[in-house]
Amino acid sequence: MDEPIVVKQEFSVGTEQLWRTITEPDIMRQWFFDNIPDFRAEVGFKTNFNVISESHNFMHLWCVTDVQANKKIVYNWEYDGYQGRAYVVFSITGNDVSSVLEVSFHITEPFDQDIPEFRSESCLGGWQYFINGRLKDFLK
Repeated sequence: MDEPIVVKQEFSVGTEQLWRTITEPDIMRQWFFDNIPDFRAEVGFKTNFNVISESHNFMHLWCVTDVQANKKIVYNWEYDGYQGRAYVVFSITGNDVSSVLEVSFHITEPFDQDIPEFRSESCLGGWQYFINGRLKDFLK
């Protein structure tokens, strides 16, 4: 498929705090999606939640496929009722006082390009909004 969409951001927090921020549902709801019903950094964990745009309902379907505590989490990313599949990798490097998060979104089955939210520019913009914007502001 296409090259992955990659967003990278440095933070003035240690790797453990960054890990909790991207894996604990009460914290995730504050900067990511506020309607995530639950989330666990456990291989096989599944969750789903709806995000409504002006013209579509996007029922997110996530399944965690890889976990390396404080370093990496991977989950499948699909939308119920739409073609397309991807997986997202959250990779953390750093130490006790600073860290870097790299998020890469890998498309394994193309998404319908007639839907504007599924185009590469929209996907990149969304990840930049969440990681370089909301998460960065949340961790200040």
